[in-house]
Amino acid sequence: MDKASKMEGKGNMKENVMFIHGLWMTPLSWEYFTKRFQELGYNVMTPAWPGHEGNVEEVRKNAPSALADLGLAEIIEHYKEIIQKMDEPPILIGHSFGGLIVQVLLDQGFGKAGIAIDPAPPKGIHTITYSELKSAFPVLSRPSNRHKAVGLTFDQFKYSFANTMSEEDARYAYDRYAIPDTGRVLFEDITDDFNSNAPDVVNYNNNNRGPLLLIAGSKDHTVPERVVKSNYGKYKDSNAVTDFKEFPGRSHLIIAQEGWQEVADSASDWLKQNVASK
Repeated sequence: MDKASKMEGKGNMKENVMFIHGLWMTPLSWEYFTKRFQELGYNVMTPAWPGHEGNVEEVRKNAPSALADLGLAEIIEHYKEIIQKMDEPPILIGHSFGGLIVQVLLDQGFGKAGIAIDPAPPKGIHTITYSELKSAFPVLSRPSNRHKAVGLTFDQFKYSFANTMSEEDARYAYDRYAIPDTGRVLFEDITDDFNSNAPDVVNYNNNNRGPLLLIAGSKDHTVPERVVKSNYGKYKDSNAVTDFKEFPGRSHLIIAQEGWQEVADSASDWLKQNVASK
């Protein structure tokens, strides 16, 4: 390879992208996005939450003991430890509670840029909808679930994750992705206003964080569009780049339902505009 070719290769070094999954999911939920981002030239990482490692069948089997009482602070610290071992902060892309984790990490300087897709709301977001409460009811209906791993029935999953999908596609997604998961993070999120040390605190006025894009699905039952818009509005006094994009007709499983390519490519286009190349 000649010198010019070497310089060209150096100038095209790949950006690191870390995908962070959400509640009731494993990294497998990112299978379409990871393949697409690899095709687009990114280095892709999909580290699991603690106890979510391995294939879905293994996680389901081990959930009652491995995931009971897993808390949000522990999950966030897990990602911090991974990022601290890297040469520089990666681009962070998270879904659902992963989108909340992205906002916390980005605020604390652990990300170069962040994309939060259908993000669970950080502390201070008070917009609450009926569909949001109904989606969380399988966990919040019993206080003892705070210390248990709780699964969703297919009907509960279809309402919360796949309400715009056909019965066949929703069943496929349920069988492929859904796991029992810690109830604690939902209780922590719903009661964060009463916790002075809540792990989901974000400094919305931070001017020094990396660029942030919040994405909402217009038909999302779990984190409705108006909740994501409320989350976006909290950043209005920050000088850091903050953008919002809505995708019509999408459910909470926006990253794995028909049309996911449009969401992935839109996210990549935004990154190209807002993240400086190496």
